[in-house]
Amino acid sequence: MNELKFLTAGIPIAAENKGYSEGFKILKKLNLDGLETEFVHGIRLNEENTKILKNAADMGCILTCHAPYYINLNAKEKEKINASVKRIVDTARAAKSINAYSITYHAAFYMGNDKDTVFQNVAKQTEIITQILANEQNNIFIRPETTGKPTQWGNLEEIVKLSKLFDNVLPCVDFAHLHARSNGQFNTYDEFCKIFDYISTNLGSRALENFHAHIAGIAYSQKGEKNHLILKESDMNYKDLLKAFKNFDIKGVIVCESPNIEQDALLLKNYYSSL
Repeated sequence: MNELKFLTAGIPIAAENKGYSEGFKILKKLNLDGLETEFVHGIRLNEENTKILKNAADMGCILTCHAPYYINLNAKEKEKINASVKRIVDTARAAKSINAYSITYHAAFYMGNDKDTVFQNVAKQTEIITQILANEQNNIFIRPETTGKPTQWGNLEEIVKLSKLFDNVLPCVDFAHLHARSNGQFNTYDEFCKIFDYISTNLGSRALENFHAHIAGIAYSQKGEKNHLILKESDMNYKDLLKAFKNFDIKGVIVCESPNIEQDALLLKNYYSSL
């Protein structure tokens, strides 16, 4: 990707449930760059929507895909692990069918296991996922997402460590989740720069040139994430975050997950453009 694109998490609210066609019209009217298809409750793509989404590139729109929430690559039951693998693979297949840029998902829960054991379990299943997709010539970016609660596997170090093992695995950095998971850290310019430095040092410039981020306001407690908030109603320091994006010349996508998705996506894009 040759620049930073700003996407909404799902169809813009102003589309009023009129579907993807209306959603893309609103995105273009607002000068936004695309959307993340939300397969969070299941991968459902009928023929009409597939055709509309496949043509998104003709309208200058970028697509990403969020896999279902029901994923745990560290589940105690083998059938739940297998189902999780299938959901990720099926998301990647759907993403390829609509020419999407990348997919993201919440990979696992610790389930009371030590961190090394969980990492090995996640890595083992990720190897299966990447092998299936390689056999199908599907080279879409697979992106485990940094998670918002300490009970969830997926801090920045874990995601980067996993990404080092596989060619098509790169992080999805959810900055609101990092902020909430740490109960208020990861919210200064220097901290944002350290994140980009850490990723670049461990994964190379390729990771910064093919970035996938989530940004939103967020409410949190000592237990981590509670719920997303509108940026200006939260303590999320989005201005310094965007300054770090600009100064590191990050390329890729920022997906806005605030409750007012298109308004905050536009806020982010306009502020970034002003820098």
